[in-house]
Amino acid sequence: MTSRTPRDSRLRLVRRQPVAAARRAVTTRAKRPAPRPPEGTPPPAELARQARAVLAGAARLARWADSVGAGAAGGSLRAGPDGALPKAAAERAAEALGLTPHQVRIDWDRARLAGLVELHDGLARPGWRLRAWDRDDTAVLRGWVALFDAWSLARPAPAGAGPAIVAEVVEALPQLLSLLHLSAGPVRLPVLLDMLDQRVAELRTERCEVPYGQDPAGPDEAAAAGDAAGASLAALLDWALDALRTVGALVPPDGAEAAHDASEAQLTPLGNWSVWVKLEQICVAAQSPAGNIEQSAEAMLRGCARLTPGPARAEYRAWLAARSVGAAVEELLTVARGEDALLRGLAFEALRAVGAPAEAAVRAAADEPGLRPYALLWLVEHEGGDPETAPDVLTREESTWLWVDTAAAVADHGETQLLVRHLDSAVQGSVPRLLEEVRAVGHPRTVQVLVALAAAHPDPALAKAVRRAAFQVHTGGI
Repeated sequence: MTSRTPRDSRLRLVRRQPVAAARRAVTTRAKRPAPRPPEGTPPPAELARQARAVLAGAARLARWADSVGAGAAGGSLRAGPDGALPKAAAERAAEALGLTPHQVRIDWDRARLAGLVELHDGLARPGWRLRAWDRDDTAVLRGWVALFDAWSLARPAPAGAGPAIVAEVVEALPQLLSLLHLSAGPVRLPVLLDMLDQRVAELRTERCEVPYGQDPAGPDEAAAAGDAAGASLAALLDWALDALRTVGALVPPDGAEAAHDASEAQLTPLGNWSVWVKLEQICVAAQSPAGNIEQSAEAMLRGCARLTPGPARAEYRAWLAARSVGAAVEELLTVARGEDALLRGLAFEALRAVGAPAEAAVRAAADEPGLRPYALLWLVEHEGGDPETAPDVLTREESTWLWVDTAAAVADHGETQLLVRHLDSAVQGSVPRLLEEVRAVGHPRTVQVLVALAAAHPDPALAKAVRRAAFQVHTGGI
């Protein structure tokens, strides 16, 4: 016989992992084997060593900025309006590190692009990658890949090159990099120039940029007109290859790693590995249940819901790479505002793959009650906080709201036993206290969550108390 009054069932306090709990609710497929890199690719430790060598100056400058900022007013070094290092600070760094101010500015730009320095309201702070620089090879490699992705900023474009032709060359470069990767050796520049010419012509044809009422010009004529108006494609190819060498993706003409001259181009081990990773990401996304690259944010997140975190992150990055950052962030936040709690959590996981460019939008989302707990956790982790202790930034009410939201995701997509185990993640110490605060928090899915929990829980007295709480919320009682 059971008691007529609910027992004070104690909840086991554990670390809260709401998104992980929701993901476990739908993760049913086995992990796919990790793809193996091409034969001859150095191990990750060696690749990380090479990345540290490329970014040694940037890491050194970031540490200097951290030490100077620690003693500055406000606790940080202030950057200029455009994010550049002010002249006085560049001169101080040059004197302290034995460099020229020009080299300091180059290292500063690299440090920002690689995530070694982050700007928050104009104040420079050490990025989380700087803290992990000497012990985390994965963080180092991701920092170098971020620099590699921004290769077009490493060198100014040739004089006379208009923004349209520069954008076309940047858009065409992945195809050239794929050729360099598949060739597994040096490629002659005329071959690359011919491919660049063809790709630029294809891009112009796809856009069909023909003014109404004028005779259309063929791709070759359009390319010739563009070249005549400014820098040639040959000059732009030289610019692109020089910028890729600057970030460590291409072997220098006199490099000892390969016997070739300035009329050839060859990927470094780092560049070859990075291109392979990007090709694998595209293949993974193309093989996903929904064909994620071309799907909306909602369809992409639903396609990733059953993947384990590693493959899911690869698909997020592939989806993001096909869109402008601003549009992708807004689309993900629109999904997060919807009714599906699982997609809300996954949207913020995808925003973690965006990183710093999403910070302003996430800060604005923190003013929306339904997104605030997720946004606050995102900001703490983005600023280098420990993910294990990040939930401590939430108030009691925000933690309770997030508990209900995660329970809704589990109830919608998971198994009943997962919902029962979700009780262990509550911040309250007992079931009566949990029910009291859940009723007060005002989550729109409170009734459905409590009804599902009551149906799933094996303890009759506890289930009865939960059903009573659900009825009270439904009728507006207390």
